[in-house]
Amino acid sequence: MKALIDRLNAEKTLSRAEWTALFAGFDDETREYAAEIARGIARARFGNGVYFRGLIEFTNICRNNCYYCGIRAGNACAARYRLTKDEILGCCARGYAAGFRTFVLQGGEDPFFDTERLSGIVAAIRAGYPDCAITLSVGEMPRGDYEALFRAGANRYLLRHETANRAHYERLHPDRMSFDNRMRCLSDLKAIGYQTGCGMMIGSPFQTPECLADDMLFLRAFEPQMIGTGPFLPHHDTPFAGEAPGSVELTLFVLSLCRIMLPDVLLPATTALGTASEDGRRRGVLAGANVIMPNLSPAARRKDYMLYDNKATGGEDAAETLSVLRAHLSEIGYELRVGRGDYGGNR
Repeated sequence: MKALIDRLNAEKTLSRAEWTALFAGFDDETREYAAEIARGIARARFGNGVYFRGLIEFTNICRNNCYYCGIRAGNACAARYRLTKDEILGCCARGYAAGFRTFVLQGGEDPFFDTERLSGIVAAIRAGYPDCAITLSVGEMPRGDYEALFRAGANRYLLRHETANRAHYERLHPDRMSFDNRMRCLSDLKAIGYQTGCGMMIGSPFQTPECLADDMLFLRAFEPQMIGTGPFLPHHDTPFAGEAPGSVELTLFVLSLCRIMLPDVLLPATTALGTASEDGRRRGVLAGANVIMPNLSPAARRKDYMLYDNKATGGEDAAETLSVLRAHLSEIGYELRVGRGDYGGNR
């Protein structure tokens, strides 16, 4: 297995059969070997700095019914909310004062936030904080809507592909959702000029080593600027409530392999990883991650944006959250780095 990792490090690619063998047969020694290489690559490119982004979960209303998601349209038990424009700008103000220079607006596919309304919010953030990056993560849209949001001032877009295996995708989503449309959206986003992020759930129901091999082949071909990947975690009000959570160790292994394959990629240690393991974010950084996304949403609403059970929501105050993160990262020889942290501008 180490020979495959060495080859990946040298050639930045493997065959589908080799990827499958790697995922089917890795052990802790292999994972730690990959982490050591990935950590060295990340250190060479980013030093000991970890970028931080302010996550604003502005609506938990969603038209979709993905079988794994706690805010799916079919969950009648969810306490629904929308933040107002002023509330969103208030989150940005508190975050900016604490040192955040990237804001990530994340929400369900909420018809209330149409392109005109969302463009107005983006434009207001851009006018108020011209030195900041604005990331959107609001799902699938027609290309024209993506273009309008880009013109309004959005720089980045996160749209997790969830799985690059068509048959697997269709087992995670209802019929109205299309694998081809998800891939079309990602292609459009990159063509428009967004710094584009995708990513997958590790250990989601029906995932096989072959599915993960397809994910890695897709990432290699697509070359995203960001990869958001974390373990599958079940939610009690979804069809997958009884499914086992994804493996922390496999998630860390995937993080390391992504860093080795795409050395410059922006790679978060996700909230899901921090939920699955108390020291998950630190372990993610040691596996090659270089981004953390603390929550800037109003504290009273964080418990309602529950994509999975027991989600780690962080401290109530932005400055306090950063203080805790600084202390945790210092213990492993890393530090938070202030700045936008754009792709290609990190070295």
